[in-house]
Amino acid sequence: MMTTEEHKERTARSYKLLLIFAMISMVMMFAGLTSAMVVSKSRPDWLKDFQMPTAFFISTAIILLCSVTIHLAKKSIKKDDRSATTLFLLATLALGLGFIYFQFEGFTQLFQNHLYPVGGSGSITISFLYVLVYVHMAHLAGGIISLLIIIYNHFKQKYNSSQFLGIELGAMYWHFLDFLWIYLFLFLCFFK
Repeated sequence: MMTTEEHKERTARSYKLLLIFAMISMVMMFAGLTSAMVVSKSRPDWLKDFQMPTAFFISTAIILLCSVTIHLAKKSIKKDDRSATTLFLLATLALGLGFIYFQFEGFTQLFQNHLYPVGGSGSITISFLYVLVYVHMAHLAGGIISLLIIIYNHFKQKYNSSQFLGIELGAMYWHFLDFLWIYLFLFLCFFK
């Protein structure tokens, strides 16, 4: 017969394993997309002098801050500091929304420089940039939804120093999104 603590530990391991499998599948998808980009480099419409929009640099700093705030939220709940946890969870949400804002601002900067993904003046380089950023933002939308659920559960007082699995899983996912964007950002900046 399994004790309640053993059941809780087994459930936590199962959720973490499912999240890891999901993250591995996302890595494989982005590896495929960036590989396709490498293969497409020989096309005549490839932009060799493409400069990353300034807004993408700002969004990169913001997503790094997201990782810091979600980590601090996890540390705070482990200390049963509910007010600090609330502050850090809400800061993570605000920063996540700020990241999305600056991603769209980056697209605005591309349009202002007459860089379009399709059409007569379109470029395969910009098309790949759009695909990578939009697919990453779709995963980030999942992160925002999970963060809203975490915040809701936190306000319902479902988390404390002995029960913080939701925040822990959310933190794992946000750190993954951070790592993924850094990889994409560096790839897009240095692969020309």
